[in-house]
Amino acid sequence: MTETNVIIDNDIIQSFEPISLADMGKVKLMNRIDSKYVTTVGKIRELLKAISSDYYIQEISGRCNMPYYTRYYDTPEMDMYYQHQRGKKSRQKIRMRRYEGSDTPPFIEIKSKNNKGRTRKKRVEMKDDTDLLSYQSFISANSNYDPENLVAQIENHFYRITLVDKAMTERITIDTNLEFHNLTTDAKVNLYEIGIIEWKRDGNLCKSGLDNYLKDLRIHPGGFSKYCIGMAVTNPDMKQNRIKKRIRKVKSLIEK
Repeated sequence: MTETNVIIDNDIIQSFEPISLADMGKVKLMNRIDSKYVTTVGKIRELLKAISSDYYIQEISGRCNMPYYTRYYDTPEMDMYYQHQRGKKSRQKIRMRRYEGSDTPPFIEIKSKNNKGRTRKKRVEMKDDTDLLSYQSFISANSNYDPENLVAQIENHFYRITLVDKAMTERITIDTNLEFHNLTTDAKVNLYEIGIIEWKRDGNLCKSGLDNYLKDLRIHPGGFSKYCIGMAVTNPDMKQNRIKKRIRKVKSLIEK
């Protein structure tokens, strides 16, 4: 992914007051409730303009729209994908994530969601982000999977803007420029026309000014798993019954 692909205008980004990564550390929300929204890039631009006085924007080394790289692992039978496809509420994802615009090391991350919708993330720094088996003890202790039975399935690139409200109680991430590369089929797909908003709060859900902005722009909540959607759009042979509605929504947004 090159800088020329970035599609959030710099003047919009500069309208926010920046916050450092160190100060953002106060709002980690590792045990949190997530709400996701899928919308067009045009509406994301409108949302950012509307909320610029209410939120800080994370800045790292002078940059606010940061490139990310992720590699997802699953069993050869695609157990994690199919648990999501079957609608199982308690499920996990295992991934390697690299924050390409900073000096932060890559991490192996395990995301676990329980049947109450709460997400818990565990992660550990990686010295070699290609050597998964060096982290067998971490994976075994925090997941339901045998590390020796995990295979790299898909990788993605995207850009992320991270916002925090000025009361330091919630965090918003906005992902655009999504690119997927299936490591089995070698298919490559980009979803440049859409963006993913993820609103992260700790504890009980509470009202926020963001609710009104989202309603005014008719941006409605809806699940979006980068792993599952990426697998589905790069491998038509995957069973997709449960996520067909979400794929149709993505296609409708792209066609607008």
